Amino acid sequence: MKPNLKKILIIVAVLIAIVLIWFIFFHKKEVPVTLQTEKPTTGYIAQSVTATGKIEPVDTVTVGTQISGIIKYLYVDFNSKVKKGELLAELDKTLLQATLDQFKGNLQNTQSQLAFAKNNFERQNLLFKTDAISKADYDSALNTYDAAKAGVKSAEAQVRSAEKNLSYADIYSPIDGVVLNRSISVGQTVAASFSTPTLFIIAKDITKMEVQANVDEADIGDVKAGNRSAFTVDAFINDQFGGTVEDIRLHPSVSANVVTYTTIINAPNNDMKLKPGMTANIVIYTKEVNNAMLIPAKALAFVPDSSLMKDYEIVGKVAHKGKRKGTATTAAGGSPTANQISHTAKSRTDTSGVNKQRALIWVLDGKKLVQKRITIGLNDNTHVEVLSGLATTDLVATGITGGPNGIAATTPGASPFLPARRGGGGGAGGRTR
Repeated sequence: MKPNLKKILIIVAVLIAIVLIWFIFFHKKEVPVTLQTEKPTTGYIAQSVTATGKIEPVDTVTVGTQISGIIKYLYVDFNSKVKKGELLAELDKTLLQATLDQFKGNLQNTQSQLAFAKNNFERQNLLFKTDAISKADYDSALNTYDAAKAGVKSAEAQVRSAEKNLSYADIYSPIDGVVLNRSISVGQTVAASFSTPTLFIIAKDITKMEVQANVDEADIGDVKAGNRSAFTVDAFINDQFGGTVEDIRLHPSVSANVVTYTTIINAPNNDMKLKPGMTANIVIYTKEVNNAMLIPAKALAFVPDSSLMKDYEIVGKVAHKGKRKGTATTAAGGSPTANQISHTAKSRTDTSGVNKQRALIWVLDGKKLVQKRITIGLNDNTHVEVLSGLATTDLVATGITGGPNGIAATTPGASPFLPARRGGGGGAGGRTR
């Protein structure tokens, strides 16, 4: 009997060890269920659209040449500040001056011929009046005189043309500004036979820039002239620049079947940080509200489950245990609840242009969890504006922590990559519809 007893004791000891190991290393103590609540806050909230674009000068002028030739002198370079009428460059004038001298010589020759033809015509006219010559001789003298006058006019036109071409050899600035680009060098030949070659690009005033934002067709309906905007550039990632929507161009751009509209945003550049061609990440605020009553956006998606019934008296529809994922459930018959409808249905618009919508939230009143119907306005995916139906002292339920698995019911917030909003309470967020 002793060997059997020894085996039994060994087996019992092994079982006890297994139970202890499981209890110590694998058994998880159930975390108590805790209801997360927040009071409404007062702050700033906005509805916005995001876009990318390029920074460009407000006004640029392309300086070219109307004649062909070789660049002989350059008086400006990149980033040079120029005044209107300032000499920028000169073409070689040798051939142009020779052409002008040739036409001036032709003019003197035709003037001499005109003087001879005039004297001859006057003599022939006197002889014709005394019937000393025939009508044919008179007509011949008159024709020679008229041809000489026409020859002088033609020679004068050639001289004026040559003088003008000679003046085109001097390239002047048409505006006050800064040279953005120089596409020529000394000794380079420019040909103006078929099109005007570009010599310089001059920006009129780089202290006033504009952002050419490419706004998606799905968002362009909310954008209007006068909307406030903010943008960042990679060169100054910690700086946020402001501007105002000036214009929305009607001509669309299509790339990879994506339709965008160029939206012009003015951008003051007094500190000269913004440079032409920089890429801007833009937020356009289509609607803004200050001093709004705000609640977390995840409060709209929260629905309590039956695990809270032992601690709270729930007044409203409750989700089944195990479906606590921070999303709204369906009512009897499979129809969407009011929380789901509030994200899609649109009702009348108030005077500020905000679409009023109805939503359901849960409010903690002592040991009671009461369902409330509220009217909401702007939603930036982090906070929601409450228009009516809620007091500032109410405790709004936003999620649940604890339970068998120690999980928390949460709703993802807005993208952290968007520029920060001004003021407090609004949070960052993308476009809400």
